[in-house]
Parts: sequence; structure tokens; C-alpha cells
Amino acid sequence: MNLDDDPPPTDAAAALRLIEDQQSATARRLNPDARLLYWPWGVAWLVGFGLFFLRFTPGERALVDLPNWLPLTVLFVLLAVAGAIQAVASKRAYGQVSGDSARRGRWYGYAWALGSVGVYAGLGRISEHLPHDLAALLWSATAVGFTGALEMAGGAIWLDRDLFRLGVWISVINLIGAIAGPGWHALVVAVAGGGGILVVGALARRRQRQRQQP
Repeated sequence: MNLDDDPPPTDAAAALRLIEDQQSATARRLNPDARLLYWPWGVAWLVGFGLFFLRFTPGERALVDLPNWLPLTVLFVLLAVAGAIQAVASKRAYGQVSGDSARRGRWYGYAWALGSVGVYAGLGRISEHLPHDLAALLWSATAVGFTGALEMAGGAIWLDRDLFRLGVWISVINLIGAIAGPGWHALVVAVAGGGGILVVGALARRRQRQRQQP
């Protein structure tokens, strides 16, 4: 007999508390911290698109004299870091999950990967025939719109209101930025898009804690 083992509950109330504690512990293991899923992307958008606005301000002016290559490089690096953080957090939480949920996750990931390749391949053929400012707007508006659409799809698949609402928000601010034109789109996406992702991550984390409380 292991003396370190907890004794069995002696009454119904103790048994209920034990069940609730186990459910809370399981929820913590199977649900990664929402901040790891949202905040890295929010920081990437806020900083990356913010640098785009500072360097390529409307009217072909530059608020900050940055090298032309720097904003795009920083954005891609931050997006890659965000993707890696999300992949590690999801793997730790869902690595042992099987069945329909795992299948939905894999197929959803395939949609992101294949959809992105197809979209960017098409943009690469078109953007070379456009002025620099319009080509940049085409790339960013299409990429952000694609992100918003797939996040709404993900919210619908998993009935995740936070993810669906974020997809709606990103789609709306992307439309506003595209109408505003080159330069302004980067500012709208940086502030409203990146900031919105950070807010959603904080709200999702708060709801996680509430659900995990025994």
C-alpha cells in the first residue's frame, strides 16, 4: 500500500469536490493557455504592420527612415515565431487527442497551408504588374482577408465564439483599411487587428480560468 495515496472520499460532498478538482486539472491539460494562441499573433501584427505604416506612409512619405526590406522581414519573422509558439502549445495540449476533433484540426491545418500557397502564388503573378503601393495593399488585404475568413470557419467548426468573432472583426477592419487605401490599411490592421487579437486573447484566458475553477 502506498501511504502517499489520497484516501478515498468518505462522503458525497468530498467525492463531488474530488471529481470537480479532477475535471479542472483535465481542462488545464487539454486547453492550452489562450494567450499563447492569440498574443504572439497580435504582437506580430501590431509590430509588423506598424513598421509598414511608419516606412510606407500614405503619400509616399516615411515617418521613420527605415530600410525598405525591414518591415516585411520583421513581419515574416514574427509570424513564424507566432506559428511555432501556437504549434508547440497545441501539440502539448492535443497531442494525445484522437477521433473527430483531431481530424478536424488536421484538415483545418491543411486548409491554411494549401490555401495560403494558392493565394500567394496568384498574388505573385499579379502584383509584379502593379505600382509598389498598390501591390503592397493587394498582398496585405488579401492575406488579412484570408485570415479572417478561415478564423470564422474555425469558429464555426469548433463552435468557438471568440475565434468566430475575431474572424468577423478582422474581416471588417480589413475592408475598412482596403477602402482607406495604401498605407492606411497597414495602420488599421496594426492597431485594430493586432490590438483586437490581444484583447480577444485576454478575454479568452479569463474565461478559461473561470471554467477551470473547481
